[in-house]
Amino acid sequence: MKFKPCIDLHAGQVKQIVGSTLTENDSSLPVENFVSSLSAEEYARIYKRDNLYGGHIVMLGKNCEEAAFTALRTFPGGFHIGGGINLENAMDYINAGASHVIVTSFVFNDGHIDMPKLEALSSAVGKQRLVIDLSCRRLPTEQDGDFYVVTNKWTKFTDFAVTVESLTRLSAYCDEFLVHGVDVEGKRAGIETSLVKLLGEFAAATGVVVTYAGGVRSLEDLELVNEVGRGHVDCTVGSALDIFGGDLSYDEVLRWHRLRNPPM
Repeated sequence: MKFKPCIDLHAGQVKQIVGSTLTENDSSLPVENFVSSLSAEEYARIYKRDNLYGGHIVMLGKNCEEAAFTALRTFPGGFHIGGGINLENAMDYINAGASHVIVTSFVFNDGHIDMPKLEALSSAVGKQRLVIDLSCRRLPTEQDGDFYVVTNKWTKFTDFAVTVESLTRLSAYCDEFLVHGVDVEGKRAGIETSLVKLLGEFAAATGVVVTYAGGVRSLEDLELVNEVGRGHVDCTVGSALDIFGGDLSYDEVLRWHRLRNPPM
């Protein structure tokens, strides 16, 4: 299991926001946990210094591209990038230094997965450079049911349930999965244990890399992800970290990561 860093961009600034408060048309502002005085470039320098590859940059809305491109050029090959990725711009981000592009909304249409679009994007950038973001939540009426992918800034439910079988089918078109537990994202209230368990079952059986994001607030939560995910689910920590205004020491998380992933 690895710790994967993140840079979340909103209106060009590095922020940590409550994902469930995003709106599709920007008619209201999301709840912000933290707005950083540091630039995306400065965070990229930190992660480069600490040799943390495979983190993600997510562009949440407009006016984020300049900051994103700067971070990519600061740490070439260090980041995956998502937010508005499509056939027209995917290679621009790869050429700027992204190791992978992350896609969600582009491959879903009217609540259904659009396989021709997914196949086209996978072919254009290469399966080995594509990450599918399956940000998901349970239906409000089925609190013990399946997790369904949500798109359009996590506001629209699709009919795509996240299961071992559905992940296995999609893995033919991508290198990795990024899975946000939307209902706990940014709340520092603990992880979606049942979701991590499902991801661990899939990753252990297939060897496909899966990164979970959502709700981690302590080293104990990281240990829980490691345990429930069978050691096969990587994890992102956002608003809980002190570098994003939280109480969890980034340096302690880095030590935790290095103990489990010693240099080769």
